[in-house]
Amino acid sequence: MLLFRTTALAALALCAATAQAQKITPGLWEHSMTMKSAGGQMEAGMARMQEQMAKMSPEQRKMMEDMMAKNGVGMGARPNTIRVCITKEQAAREEVPQHDGRCKQESMERSGNTMRFKFSCASDPPSRGEGEYTFTNDKAYTGRTVIDTIVKGKPERMEMNMTGQWLSADCGNVQPVKR
Repeated sequence: MLLFRTTALAALALCAATAQAQKITPGLWEHSMTMKSAGGQMEAGMARMQEQMAKMSPEQRKMMEDMMAKNGVGMGARPNTIRVCITKEQAAREEVPQHDGRCKQESMERSGNTMRFKFSCASDPPSRGEGEYTFTNDKAYTGRTVIDTIVKGKPERMEMNMTGQWLSADCGNVQPVKR
């Protein structure tokens, strides 16, 4: 589960950086993703996490959501969605909001409304990847990221398809990620 969280947050941070380079609208964004791994372990882990969340009492779920919101991540309305807050200052500086500072962008190329990038993460296990995102406008994008990592001592390739959309200027209880 930690691998999913680290990998998903790395991809989202890089996506936010990509979007910010396109001068996205600051505020609350919802990122939806589907992930596919060769071994199926990522999908099984996501299913277990969703089952555990569904079994929580309303109080437990609220505690979990509040804890995540303080760390810059909100649960989306649907499975496999998260919410992040991008401040006006972050958007203006084209800043990369990273959750733990272990991932870095290695390259980024822009062509029209399409952005291609590569990144690496010094997480445990380490991972690296590349992606391409296309911006419909300053409030929406679609994209795909391929991530190479290690799962149970064996190389694993994951594919993540994502969409992002701006929800509101008010981030509510989702705090911006601090560097």
